[in-house]
Amino acid sequence: MKFFHLSDLHIGLKLINRDLREDQEYILRQITDIAVREQPDGIVIAGDIYDKAVPSAEAVEVFDGFIAGLAAALPDTAVMLISGNHDSGPRVNCFRSVLSRQNLHMIGLPPRREGESIEKVTLSDEHGPVNFYLLPFVKPSMVKQLVGTDENGNNLSYNETLRRLIGREEINEAERNVLVSHQFYLPAGKNADEVERMDSEMRTVGNIDEVSADILERFDYAALGHIHKPMKVGSEFFRYCGTPLACSVSEAEQQKGIIMVEMEEKGDVRTTVLPLEPLRQVRVIRGELSEVLEQACGDYVTVILTDRADLDIFDMQDRIRNAFPYLLEIRRETLRTADYSRGAAVQEELDPFALCCSFLKDADEGEKEILRDVINAVQEVEQG
Repeated sequence: MKFFHLSDLHIGLKLINRDLREDQEYILRQITDIAVREQPDGIVIAGDIYDKAVPSAEAVEVFDGFIAGLAAALPDTAVMLISGNHDSGPRVNCFRSVLSRQNLHMIGLPPRREGESIEKVTLSDEHGPVNFYLLPFVKPSMVKQLVGTDENGNNLSYNETLRRLIGREEINEAERNVLVSHQFYLPAGKNADEVERMDSEMRTVGNIDEVSADILERFDYAALGHIHKPMKVGSEFFRYCGTPLACSVSEAEQQKGIIMVEMEEKGDVRTTVLPLEPLRQVRVIRGELSEVLEQACGDYVTVILTDRADLDIFDMQDRIRNAFPYLLEIRRETLRTADYSRGAAVQEELDPFALCCSFLKDADEGEKEILRDVINAVQEVEQG
């Protein structure tokens, strides 16, 4: 059994001031070409199909073209995808039963009522069945009728919610099982602050969405989405594949790729990263103006100028824009930013939770918990 693991397409995303439609169409065509070459039995997309819950008509058109191309080129390949935290679950879930008959499994909503289970798609090869459990992004409030609440009637933590939700499933561990999930999984014993996160990711205050990765141990492979940098979660076979295309400057020159998973008999799993090459790289070029201009290119570029002398701002901008037609931004590094402790303090002040706490001063733990919930809710609304 061979399948591709992808996630976090973020179709419709703008990179600072740049529309990425051409770049996204280019990388999606590349994914299709690689699939034609490798002939996978399945293609898994682990959430965040779109960048917004209500995607633009152009974003829907790009996604439609991608799926239509896959279906035409690989009619016998099962395409399985789930909604992520950037997607609208009900929209992704639309026509779910109809599309499944076309070998396209678009699962937008988790089980929410008694009698419902995580969607399972089973493919077979000479070694028997491979069960794909398709679990969209879950918030505790979405499934509390199914998993319950705590002793005070409050929503359970993300960790306990996912533990109970997956624990309900009758998983035959003698067979090969794959979980497709879009959550923030954390290796046991690891602190959430130790995980490098990209600027393009939505993060919760206090990392309340973290889930212990030991939940994944019932599965032979976990195809994870949500983290934008490729990452293993305590096992070679519990993996985030990362975005297929850089979604922020923090991902500059990061190698992107598809994880190709090959399963033989139970316990025999191999993974290979198939590299993706973007139409344009995202780069950060740092130096004095003369040094920067010598590196003229057609990539997406953030320029950081280190000149200490004053520059003619209009002439400087024109020269830089001529050298870099896909310029993202120009920053100036001055002597004032050399005090890194001061920079860290400023950054901390700009954190919404820390800023509110410094303003309120005497907030107790209960009030801080309410504040975290409010800030997280506002951030979710801002994402669509």
